[in-house]
Amino acid sequence: MHLIRAAERRHSPNEEATGTVRLERLLDAQQPDGARLALVHFADGAVTHWHTHPGEQILLVVSGVCRYGNEHGAQGEAHPGDTIYVAPGEKHWHGAARGHDMSHLSVTTVGPPTWLEPYEGA
Repeated sequence: MHLIRAAERRHSPNEEATGTVRLERLLDAQQPDGARLALVHFADGAVTHWHTHPGEQILLVVSGVCRYGNEHGAQGEAHPGDTIYVAPGEKHWHGAARGHDMSHLSVTTVGPPTWLEPYEGA
């Protein structure tokens, strides 16, 4: 067990997005294929590019309005306190609804995402 202080967090822009997205890494994988935790901040209307994860992804909306969708046409909005589950290998995108900034916690397992083309509905 060990503590990761807030001052040790790494911040970076997410270049794999349309609009402004800032990634705050709260916890990097502590062992091979271990879980990662990030707080991701999306400016008004910003969304990720299409992407997949080799493991699971869980998104917990903490502020604003989140929009999301997958390659099968499922789309929706989520609000603070709502949780979105993404299965391993599911091609998807997510971000802030137009007119809203949005932040979500992202928990991922088993390695980094594979980034694909921009989402056209941004």
